[in-house]
Amino acid sequence: MSEPIIIVGAGLAGYNVARELRKLDRATPLVLIARDDAHFYSKPMLSNALAGGKAPAALVMKSCESMAEELNATILAQTEVQAIEASARRLILADGRALGYRDLVLALGADPVRPLLAGEHGAVLAVNDLSDYAHFLARLPGQGVVVILGAGLIGCEFANDLVARGLTPVLVDPAAWPLARLLPQEAGRWMQDRLQQHGVSFHLGRHATQVDCSGPGYRVTLDDGTLVDGALVLSAIGLGPRVSLARAAGLTVARGIVTGADLRTSDPHIWAVGDCVEAAGFNLPFVMPLMQQARSLAATLAGQPMSLRYPAMPIVVKTPACPTVIAPPLTCPAGAWQVDAGAAGLTARWETPEGVLGGFVLMGDAVRQRQTLSAQLGNWLA
Repeated sequence: MSEPIIIVGAGLAGYNVARELRKLDRATPLVLIARDDAHFYSKPMLSNALAGGKAPAALVMKSCESMAEELNATILAQTEVQAIEASARRLILADGRALGYRDLVLALGADPVRPLLAGEHGAVLAVNDLSDYAHFLARLPGQGVVVILGAGLIGCEFANDLVARGLTPVLVDPAAWPLARLLPQEAGRWMQDRLQQHGVSFHLGRHATQVDCSGPGYRVTLDDGTLVDGALVLSAIGLGPRVSLARAAGLTVARGIVTGADLRTSDPHIWAVGDCVEAAGFNLPFVMPLMQQARSLAATLAGQPMSLRYPAMPIVVKTPACPTVIAPPLTCPAGAWQVDAGAAGLTARWETPEGVLGGFVLMGDAVRQRQTLSAQLGNWLA
């Protein structure tokens, strides 16, 4: 029997590469390796599952066993990869086993960035996978304040979700407005106002320095001395691609595992996809780029080489209190935001000096313009 294609990681990236590959190739042996139980679920659902009253088990779409049967694959759950021996084309597992591969796909994902805090910093939770969500749900109070560190995409989505659950979120962020990396100031303020109307509080321009136990809950100290009490503290300050395994194997690593548009790393038989990859200069930890990567890489692995293409892929922010769609101006660095805001909606257009649309933000009723404006955008990666 020939050596298998091995995919390390059984999240959306790993499973979608496997699914796309099986559309083209049912015969090549396929092995997936997962640190967790390898059930198939959608990680983006973790930040809006509370409003729907979703228990962790309800988020599982298919079991590990079902996925193994569907994919005609061997799935090694609860298994750690200790090292990649690239020259020998084999993996060394934590239990000492060695697995050879024809091609290796790294779908390693990303880890939450941990805040630098004094005091009981170990009490700060982060939700990055299904087990994290289960732990978070078990700790969640029936009422009271939840302090969220980070008012970016995930922080705002969790805040909206917690409000729907009857809790009081308090967002802390050193930026002057929410989603500051993606939104112009006026749009950020527009979102802040809508979230506040639904019960979210903000401490902007501030960062947490310390977390201490305070009776049944916690007290968060901000850099200006402000004290914020809460029943729970959640960190949502960002994700860092998992690159340590690739770096130890001698692969080229920058922000993520570096690949070209073919998703091949600096080793000819190792590929990377998902949150861990920096493909052709882009690290895009979103679902739509991941799907593009999965289709492209599967074709290449099946003997039909395909280069990655990125059409413009607007991001839908899961904040029903303030419906938002963002197409960041990734390929048009020279330009400026033109903002038109009203009571019911906001439109922000990133325009080049020549008047070319390079990106947009739509909020409220303005999200109806999504298809019209998306059609005016060029490809992010042709």
